[in-house]
Amino acid sequence: MRQAQTQAVRLRPATAEDPPIARPHGTVRRISPSFFRRPTIRVARELIGMLLVHDTPAGRISGTIVETEAYTGRGDPGSHACRGLRKRNAPMFGPPGRAYVYKCHMYPLLNVVTEDTGTPGAVLLRGLEPVSGIALMKKARPGARHQHELANGPGKLGLALGVRLAHNTADLSRGLLHFERPSRPGKYRVRRSTRIGLRGPACLLPWRFYASGNRNVSPHPETARNS
Repeated sequence: MRQAQTQAVRLRPATAEDPPIARPHGTVRRISPSFFRRPTIRVARELIGMLLVHDTPAGRISGTIVETEAYTGRGDPGSHACRGLRKRNAPMFGPPGRAYVYKCHMYPLLNVVTEDTGTPGAVLLRGLEPVSGIALMKKARPGARHQHELANGPGKLGLALGVRLAHNTADLSRGLLHFERPSRPGKYRVRRSTRIGLRGPACLLPWRFYASGNRNVSPHPETARNS
């Protein structure tokens, strides 16, 4: 989240590698709100490998989540919720599993709300590996030269999936825009780093997670160094 704004936190090394996590294939099923009613950082990591799906009038658009960032409350200077509840950031306070959508540089950024209702938290979806509806993604992202550039950044992802401000507070478990999980997953190697585009104390927190070696991750020196 841009607009960096500031609780003491215990940091892990910014580029620590976590154990492997699922790569989806096989039968899928929707992710329930209980998945998101957990600590934000844990949800951010475990969303890697899950599917984000949008069933549009033109057809289904979907992709595998390969990059996320976690944002919490008063202890997180990079979070919209760092100064408490406001009209704009109200979705971050729950209920979990809802969308928090806002625009940055005219691009719609999609977050999913985490934690118990009343506790602020959200995961920014930063990178997606296209799975279906690729022609629709290309139509929405005519400037993308290669398929891996369709959704390798939060603004690109929002455009490619057809996310709108009208999706703000939408139920991402039951709506046309939703998450699915595989029943027979493969594996991703998940790494973590500091978040992108923040300054000051906010840039020190290693709350960005990404699939190592995946071309659909946002271009970033940290990624290139650790893939």
